[in-house]
Amino acid sequence: MTDRSNLISEMNDRSREVFRRVVEGYLETGGPMGSRTLTRSLSEKVSAATIRNVMQDLEYMGLLDSPHVSAGRVPTQMGLRMFVDGLLEVGQVGEDERSKIEATVGNQRDVGGILDRVGATLSGLTQGASLVLAPKHEAPIKHIEFVSLSSDRALVVLVFADGHVENRVFTPPMGQTPASLREAANFLNSLAEGKTLSDLRSSIAREIKTRRRELDTLAAEMVEGGLAFWEGEGASYERLIVRGRANLLEDSPEAEELERIRSLFDDLEQKRDIADFLELAEEGEGVRIFIGSENKLFSLSGSSLVVSPYMNADRKIIGAVGVIGPTRLNYGRIVPIVDYTAQLVGRVLSDRS
Repeated sequence: MTDRSNLISEMNDRSREVFRRVVEGYLETGGPMGSRTLTRSLSEKVSAATIRNVMQDLEYMGLLDSPHVSAGRVPTQMGLRMFVDGLLEVGQVGEDERSKIEATVGNQRDVGGILDRVGATLSGLTQGASLVLAPKHEAPIKHIEFVSLSSDRALVVLVFADGHVENRVFTPPMGQTPASLREAANFLNSLAEGKTLSDLRSSIAREIKTRRRELDTLAAEMVEGGLAFWEGEGASYERLIVRGRANLLEDSPEAEELERIRSLFDDLEQKRDIADFLELAEEGEGVRIFIGSENKLFSLSGSSLVVSPYMNADRKIIGAVGVIGPTRLNYGRIVPIVDYTAQLVGRVLSDRS
């Protein structure tokens, strides 16, 4: 079979237009395109039989597929990749979309809150699920505080020396009291001054071993649980924010598709194979599109990922934003939205550094 990078250039005008119309119809409706439908939209007036012959040739080339006997055609994963690489027309970010993205930033200094709102806005604009990979903050810590929210929820507040503030909700050990919360915070603050989170983790481990008798067991568990959950061993990134799961579930009524999507989100929430996603951000500037099995994290669900890294003031990649959706995403609209969001996040985080 001909190398796929040359397939589009080797097509004649009629084959290229039929291919483009089939893919565009699939992206718009999610369904197959038939020859009779295409006869009404092609610039060249040809018979349905002629179009069927062209589609058969495209199917032989591996670009189209027939989901059912006597049905129209849909693009294969290879066909979608060919379309995205060679025929996709990328639009501009609309003024309304631009305003909504910029409104997520506001004047707040809480980077975690900003990134959370960015994820929610991306999900709403694209009707997909959003991913925001947050960078690890390495400034020295100034103050730590625990706040009880309920019997099984607590808030940890981190204030860094550069003015950066992080707030995280977590599940504390059973039986925690206001006194144990204060004791845990006092213990941490006695160790934290001048240390980054990475430094503090090592200090905590050593101090807890030597001061177990002084430190209430409950407070020790609070300390360990309240810090360890947001920074994996040797991790370059702090956390993955996922928003808009319901959008994908609503878009896939078939039971089999629902199960695949649930499996995808279970993997994301449990950080399985998340290294694959991190690598996407490290491979250069600009938006990248992964379709189906091109990334193993999304191979089972058959989803597509549109992702772009964002950088700090030193032009170092520190995170990424992306959108997950079915393979029939409106790539031409979503690519510029993801690109603009990544650039905005990079500027904002650089300004707040």
